Amino acid sequence: MNHSTGSRRNLLSGVLLGVGIAAFVDETVFHQILHWHHFFDRSTPAAGLVSDGIFHAFGWFATVAALFLFADLRRQGRLDWTRWWGGILLGAGLFQLYDGTVQHKLLGLHQIRYDVDLLPYDLAWNIVAVLLTAAGTALVLRARRSPARAEAGRA
Repeated sequence: MNHSTGSRRNLLSGVLLGVGIAAFVDETVFHQILHWHHFFDRSTPAAGLVSDGIFHAFGWFATVAALFLFADLRRQGRLDWTRWWGGILLGAGLFQLYDGTVQHKLLGLHQIRYDVDLLPYDLAWNIVAVLLTAAGTALVLRARRSPARAEAGRA
């Protein structure tokens, strides 16, 4: 595997895990614990529950794919921790930004919460998304500027 392929696989593994983590937290906290919304709220409660299940499966598929890539990178000694952690933050941030803008506002699939002033929730949701994305981007750029690093000697 050349350096470029290893770099892309580190980033992809991290992004997929970040998406999986963000989906898991969203599904667990907002859908199951707080009962604030379902993935698709524009139909019956049963349709909302089914959409939650599909969303949850998507999050787990992303997580499992990320962990297979991670294991392969570790096995090859090609894991770049900085790029990988940057990918996690980038994936979580971009997922949350997509959710907060496209799914909440453009498509109207659901809102964070109902029967309240949405502005504070939307601002908090999207500000956290931008901060995660910025932190992830900074780590990925730092990894790009650093010389090629394998896993050996890094933790």
